Formats: sequence, structure tokens, C-alpha cells
Amino acid sequence: MPVTDVAIDKIKDMIISGELAPGDRLPKEAELAQRLGLSRSSLREAVKALCLIRVLDVRQGDGTYVTSLEPNLLLDAMTFVVDFHRDDTVLDFLAVRRILEPAATAMAALHMRDEDVAELGALLGELEESPTVEALVANDLQFHRKIADGSGNPVLCSLLESLSGPTARARIWRGLTQEGAVARTREQHAAIYDAIAAREPELARSWATVHVAGVEQWLRSTLVEDDTPGDEAEPAAS
Repeated sequence: MPVTDVAIDKIKDMIISGELAPGDRLPKEAELAQRLGLSRSSLREAVKALCLIRVLDVRQGDGTYVTSLEPNLLLDAMTFVVDFHRDDTVLDFLAVRRILEPAATAMAALHMRDEDVAELGALLGELEESPTVEALVANDLQFHRKIADGSGNPVLCSLLESLSGPTARARIWRGLTQEGAVARTREQHAAIYDAIAAREPELARSWATVHVAGVEQWLRSTLVEDDTPGDEAEPAAS
């Protein structure tokens, strides 16, 4: 195993064992390197790597600290990685979203605070009668983000947030090319909101499944058509 990986594992073990807790300051570099049996250079590289994934935080002139280790902070690194997805993997992201989002929506119907439900309804009312596709997708992202947050599960919320980038591009493409997509999205959002407001988790789950599956089904059929010999494929994103 590369020396830097060994250093990362040793710091990780200190955190998992409780020797270092969230918010704790690491010992000084020379002391920590000696304690772990590492060179200072390999320890330095390990600290850099752990800072990139938000496990550690180097504060200039103060020292190196363990972060809060909150799920939204740690999973932010996954969002960065997801941004490197290829267009031919969008269906995979939509399939994962189809599994997670209905669960989050059902949980929101049970746990979302009344004031947050009211804000969700107000969000639907912010759209103009005939919104642009860009405005609709921006509202769509905010709508689903608020539902995920209302689930009360920060890990689930962060996972869904990491999936929003790749699937947003598919939603824009659908809005530009599929007849009736804008009206259908508005109707399904309203149905999801009504189910959450009525505190009907299974109804909310069903509408969320229909909503996400609609985008997935459209994209799957569109890609099949574009692969038909003699047809010129339209790019999924630019």
C-alpha cells in the first residue's frame, strides 16, 4: 500500500476509534508523525487528501481540525465526483433517483413541518402560467430539494442533492423536446404537494415514482430512437 494511503488509514482509525472527535484539533505535525510512525511528508499528503473530502480542515496559523463530519459535508465530495459523469450514464442516475426520491417524498409527508409544507405550496405558485424551461427546471430542483430536506434524513437529502446535476440536464432536454412536458411536470408537482399536505405518505410515494419514472422512460425511449440506423442523434447535453 502506498505510504500516503497508510497515513490516511491511520488518521481515519484515530477518528473512527474516537481518539479524534469532530471539531478536535490534530496534534502538531512532528508529534503526530512520530506517534503514527510516518514521515512528515507522507502525513502532509494524507492531510491534504482528507481535506479534499472534507474530513479535515487546515486553518492557517491555527492548526488542522477534524470537521463536523456532517453527512452534507462529507457527501459534498461525492457531488464533485458525480459531476464527471458521462451522458451515457444519465439513465443510471435516474434509476437511483427513482429508488430514493419516492422514499424521501413519503418521509416528507410524515415529517415535514407545517410551515415547510406551506412554503412548498408557495414555491409552486411562483411559476408563471407559461414558464420557460429553464425557470421550470430551477423551480423543479428547488421543489425536490425542499422535499428531500423535509424527509428529516440528512444522508438521504445529501444523496439526492448529489444526483440533481446529471438529472437536471435530462429534464431540460425533455422540456425542450417533448410536447406537454412542462404542463405534465406542473400537474405532477401539484399532485405530490397535495399528497404531502394531506399527510398521505403512500400517495406521495406513488406520485413521486410516476414523476421520476416519466423522465427516465422518456429518456430511455429517446436514446433508443437516436440509436436507430439512419437517424442523427441529438446530444443529451451541451
